[in-house]
Amino acid sequence: MTRTQYYVAASIDGYIADAEGRLGWLFQFNGAPGVDEHYKAFLAGVGALAMGASTYEFLLGEGLKTWPYEGLPTWVFTHRALPTFAGADIRFTAEDVAAVCEQMARAAGEKNIWLMGGGNLVAQFAQRGLLDEILLGVAPVVLGGGTPLLPTSIPGPLELQAVTRFGGGFVELRYEVPARARSGERG
Repeated sequence: MTRTQYYVAASIDGYIADAEGRLGWLFQFNGAPGVDEHYKAFLAGVGALAMGASTYEFLLGEGLKTWPYEGLPTWVFTHRALPTFAGADIRFTAEDVAAVCEQMARAAGEKNIWLMGGGNLVAQFAQRGLLDEILLGVAPVVLGGGTPLLPTSIPGPLELQAVTRFGGGFVELRYEVPARARSGERG
């Protein structure tokens, strides 16, 4: 069954980007033992991506020559025209997430949907009962401000499924969103 997953990393104080929208504080953990292998295993289970315009523009700003998620259909939720990558399966939409989620699930097949990047888009999925899991990497850094992890509430408590420790004090907490906070099963 396709699951909608928010795979994200945050500082200990709950920010996914610093006050200037940068991620340098996070990138220092890219070489931590086990992180790369864990990311590759997660990505192997992904069949479709969803991201907001800000996350997409962040990727554009990284100077990428090719789309790093080749072969994965990607929905970018935006109200403005944005450039694309040649040959990439990128679908720009201004529709409500509930209207698009079934399309993403069909495209993902037996794999999962990765809600990538900013919390505002993920909040829309959560508010409509369309968020199944949160895979939260926690970096041992305190930013004191920035972009919040998830600017909404979820009826809880969330159900902790696993804790994975990596080097450098970096950990991942895997949470199941309670059934009462989700709409019916999708598939």
